[in-house]
Amino acid sequence: MGMRLVGVEYRRIEITPPFGLRFGTVNGRAQFHFVARGQVFLRCGQTVQAMNAGDAVLLPRGGLHELVSDAEGTGRDITDFNAAPLCHSVSSIKACSGEGCRSSDALVFSGCMEFDLGSMHPLVGLMPEVMLVGTLLDRYPEVLPMLEAMEREAHGERAGFAGVLARLADVVSAFIVRAWVECGCGDASGWVAALRDPRLGRVIAAIHRDPGRDWTVAELAAEMGSSRSVFAARFLAVTGMTPLRYVTELRMRLAAQWIGREHMPIETAAHRLGYGSQAAFSRAFKRAMGYSPGAMRGQNSAAA
Repeated sequence: MGMRLVGVEYRRIEITPPFGLRFGTVNGRAQFHFVARGQVFLRCGQTVQAMNAGDAVLLPRGGLHELVSDAEGTGRDITDFNAAPLCHSVSSIKACSGEGCRSSDALVFSGCMEFDLGSMHPLVGLMPEVMLVGTLLDRYPEVLPMLEAMEREAHGERAGFAGVLARLADVVSAFIVRAWVECGCGDASGWVAALRDPRLGRVIAAIHRDPGRDWTVAELAAEMGSSRSVFAARFLAVTGMTPLRYVTELRMRLAAQWIGREHMPIETAAHRLGYGSQAAFSRAFKRAMGYSPGAMRGQNSAAA
């Protein structure tokens, strides 16, 4: 499984109770939180989850949520707090009462990440809204030393601690995702089966190597080494979609990334994905995504 976790923004937060922190990640970014000191409640909609020192959580699709000191408390937008830079992409928020932060104040390390599972990207939409690291420790005890290291780094503030915390957050997040995949992915086990099946895995790898190729079912069946009918039935049974629909969805996900995040010209994206004209590509993109590539670019520019 290909996995891409790129940290966009991290925050080391010290704050005196009572407090409420509201987060609202956009563009499909994941959000990670680690509690190094104190008790914090994670609230997503009507669901409230208590987190204690040493607990970590990943929200794979981000979205609006709050960290509060009281389950009934209200949140203040995290961007309203003054932040001092610690290093590239890592900042510090100190919202402690009195002259300095004390051992009774909460200490949290949070990260906003670009999250991409490569060929298993459809799994992101099937993941739980909240993924707690505490559920993994019995099966994956190697995660515990990483959490303990995060706790030490968050408290110690030694040379380079901010960068170390950011990298540990990335690794723990990757472990959470991998554990979910290896445990069967809930209702998404078909995607796991597809990549664990060597013959289907070859087909998916071939599509990802050359998404702009004008693939036919016969060519994909040849990659698997079977007849068209056997291949098409097997692909549909395991993944829940036809091979050509998978090709189209992959192209549109790549296009959205290239145009929206990487600011690639629409004409260039169309050419790389095998479309003979920008108009044909735009029609296909709008059918799949519900809006035109130009509209998506405008939305991303406005958000930026």
